[in-house]
Amino acid sequence: MIKETVFKAFDNKAALEQQLAERIGDQLQEAVDSRGQASLVVSGGSTPLALFEQLSHRGIDWNKVQITLADERWVNNEHADSNEKLVREHLLTNKAASAKFQGLKNMFSTPEEGAAMATEQLAHFSRPFDVVILGMGNDGHTCSWFPCSAELAQALATDDLCVAVNPTTAPNARITLSKSAILASRQIYLHIVGEQKLSVYRQALTSKAVDEMPIRAVLGQNSTPVDVYWSA
Repeated sequence: MIKETVFKAFDNKAALEQQLAERIGDQLQEAVDSRGQASLVVSGGSTPLALFEQLSHRGIDWNKVQITLADERWVNNEHADSNEKLVREHLLTNKAASAKFQGLKNMFSTPEEGAAMATEQLAHFSRPFDVVILGMGNDGHTCSWFPCSAELAQALATDDLCVAVNPTTAPNARITLSKSAILASRQIYLHIVGEQKLSVYRQALTSKAVDEMPIRAVLGQNSTPVDVYWSA
């Protein structure tokens, strides 16, 4: 067994979302108070939407908070599959409407062409990132580090901030932050829900084979704190 991270279980999603939103809000405000600005990296999908809404009501200096994505599908930001669309609709509202958001998708036709610009657009971000919120797929992927993709090794090894990915088991070409970018953060949260995700998480702890379950690249390291928040 590799080192287990901090694991927090909740009876229901609402309790998890309330406590995690409080923790993240406090950390972002602490970063603003101590360094003048804060940076937050979030993931897409349906799991974090209620958390985003909870967070959007937190009374912090949102105008000094920079937000970006851990990964993005290479689709128009009005597309139903766009993570940017989810963030704009569920997080950049209420008190968080004044936060400074930078998406990863740009005008280039492919993520390979757009990766350099995406990197440039994040150059002004406060780094290391103060808070990173990750999800996890049933195949053990996180960000867009898919076991199936030819670009996985690059995403896990490069010092580049952004990597283009073309998964074979999921739709859409994508752009993702690299492992080095994600681990260059002060705090990582893995937010998962349901018994199946709990089973996947437990499986991830049994080995260090990151090519089989890329989430192990986060769980199996000792440089950045990782808290796992799970609810049934």
